[in-house]
Order: sequence, then structure tokens, then C-alpha cells
Amino acid sequence: MRPMMFALGVVLFALGLLASIAWHECGHMWAAQRTGMKVRRYFVGFGPTVWSTRRGETEYGVKALPLGGFCDIAGMTTHDELAPEDESRAMYKQKAWKRIVVLAAGPAQNLILGFALIVIMALAWGLPSLSESLPAKVGSVACVGDTINKGELAPCSGEGPAQRAGLEPGDTVVAANGEKISSTTELSTVLRAGTDPVTLAVERDGVTREVTLTPQEVTVNGVDDKGAPKTETIGMVGIGYDDGWQHPSAAGAIPAAAGFTGDLVVRTWDSLLSLPSKIGALWTSVTGGERAADTPVSVYGASVIGGDAADHGLWWFFVFLLASINFFLALFNLVPLLPLDGGHMAIVGYEKVRNMLRRSRGLGVGAPVDYLKLMPITYVVLVIMGGYMALTLTADIVNPIKAF
Repeated sequence: MRPMMFALGVVLFALGLLASIAWHECGHMWAAQRTGMKVRRYFVGFGPTVWSTRRGETEYGVKALPLGGFCDIAGMTTHDELAPEDESRAMYKQKAWKRIVVLAAGPAQNLILGFALIVIMALAWGLPSLSESLPAKVGSVACVGDTINKGELAPCSGEGPAQRAGLEPGDTVVAANGEKISSTTELSTVLRAGTDPVTLAVERDGVTREVTLTPQEVTVNGVDDKGAPKTETIGMVGIGYDDGWQHPSAAGAIPAAAGFTGDLVVRTWDSLLSLPSKIGALWTSVTGGERAADTPVSVYGASVIGGDAADHGLWWFFVFLLASINFFLALFNLVPLLPLDGGHMAIVGYEKVRNMLRRSRGLGVGAPVDYLKLMPITYVVLVIMGGYMALTLTADIVNPIKAF
């Protein structure tokens, strides 16, 4: 059953990516139609046509290679062949604001879809914390077994050290032995170090108090990096940390999702800016080094991670990953480089500013930008993007990220 769930997850995630791209192109198409431009074709996929139909002046269809999609708007550039009756509706002849609306509508659709997926996640599972370092907030207290075998704590009964010290769910540990504590990792390091008494400063209802507890000795049986048996002794007090998840009500799902989306978009933008700096890490992972968890993934790699999420029953992560990719598609397409939407928008902005300056000097409107003159730069961008995608795909094949 598990291999079947993995395969199902891979297929569903790949279809979700294809639908996201098709939705992006729908944004361009609908905006173009609403602003009076002519959409000649809207297709999902590339290559030979599998099926098509014509409605009004637009041909809709599906092509054989499910690798994306496209929206063919008449007259995107001056080099586009136009029928005589379409000359006045050519995109390059339209007002600047109409062209900007059409170009921005694609990324906007990805933002809308990403937000809708976050709302679904909020309603169905809740919203996880995006922080890499959670505060040391107590989520639960329990007894402590004397051994851990293969990651499983042995059965126990009675009260653990945390319970005996009076810790309660909702308490936040802010210091240990006089040293500031700002994360669960820092507190765990102190508590696991041994069985000497530890004094904790604990915040509860805005009041800070001190408690002293003694970690209980626990034997951990496992294996080392080479697979050999390994035994170590650590201290435990029976604290389960608050995982930082939000569980909004139906009425609060949209506001919670909006805040979460804002934080996620900021993080996605930061990740986009860091892409050039990840080339070295990707090359290291391809040439035998360790694969860093924060390196980018290809469509193939994302689909595999989606399959792993389905295989482990973590459908919330499946939805979260798909939403994250939609936000990335939106922001990436806004980068002001051809052939991305942002590159076309930059050209519209340039023409608008240039014409304003010409009018201020008593001159007429200038000619539309000649895209052929920009082709060398466009080819350079395509080569760089293609090389980066090839490197990422290779890393995903030879040294994939293990998300679970």
C-alpha cells in the first residue's frame, strides 16, 4: 500500500503543478479578454495537439507533453503576424495599464491559488509555525521511561521531573541556570546534558518564577553513522514542546491564512534572492557532498517530496508545498528579465516613461521596443535558467532531499 500511496502522491503533485501553471495562463487569458485583446489560443501542455475546441475567437486545447501551458495573445510584439482585422487589437498597441494588467494577472492567479490552499490547510489541519526556532513553550508534561529503543520511549507511569517541579502546559522557559533560553533546541541541550539539578526561569500568565528539577537518566539505544550499535545516556524531564501550530476557527481561518501567507511570501522572496548563492551547494551535492536541506528542488524533486508526504499521510505538507510553489512561481515571474512576465512589464514601463519624456519635449510617441534587439540578452537568461534547472534536476536525481 505504501508504494502505491507514494506513486499516487507523485502523480497528484505533478498534476497540481500542471494545474498551477494552467491557472497562471488563465489569468493572462481572462485579463486579455476583459481588456479587449484577442486570445487566439489557450493550451495546456506543449507539442502535438491531443484535443482542441474553438469557442468564440479562442481555440482551447490539450497538447501531448504536460510540461506547462501557454496563452497566445495577438500582437504581443511588433513581430507577431496579425490578420488585418486584428491590427487594432494588437497587445503592443494597447494602453500601458491594460498591458500591465494582462501581464500581472498570471502571477496574481498563483498568489490567489496559493492563498486558497493555505485557507484549506487552516481549516483542515491548522497552520504550522514558520519559525526555524520555536520558543521553549511547554505543550505537555508526562512521565519518563528509562530507555529509548529505535526512537521509542519505554512505557512509564507516575509523574516525571517536570510534573513534580510544577511545570504546566503553556509555561515558557526563558532561562536555565541563569543563562537565557530562546528556543526548544537550547533548552533540550541543557536538559539532555546530564542528571544534575537544573534551575529554570518560567513565565506563566506574565509572571516569571523559578523552579528546580533533576533530569532523569535515560539510556538511548541506537546506531551510529556506520550502522554499528551505539548506546548513550541522556537526561530527560518529561516535557513535550508546543509545536507552534495555529488551529483557527472557521471564522478565523481567512485572517489567520492571510497573516501566514504574508510571512510565507516574505520567506519565498528571500529564498528567491538567495538562488544564486545556492549554486555551490547544489554542485557539492552533485559531486558527492551532503545535500543541504535549503537548496532548491526541481519539478521532479518537488513531486517526489509530494509523494513522500502522501506516503507518510502528511497531506497538510502536500498542500503546503504546493502553495509554496505557487508563491514562488508568482514572485519568480515578476523578476524584470525576459522572457518572464516581469521582463515584459519592464518594457511597458520603459515605453511609458520614454513617451512621457518625449511629450515633455514636444515630440510624438516613440516606436514600440524591438524585441529582436533584446534577443541576445533573452538567450543569455534562458541559458542561465536552463543550466540552473539542469543542475537542480541532477541534484534531485543523484542526491535528493530527504524531507521525512
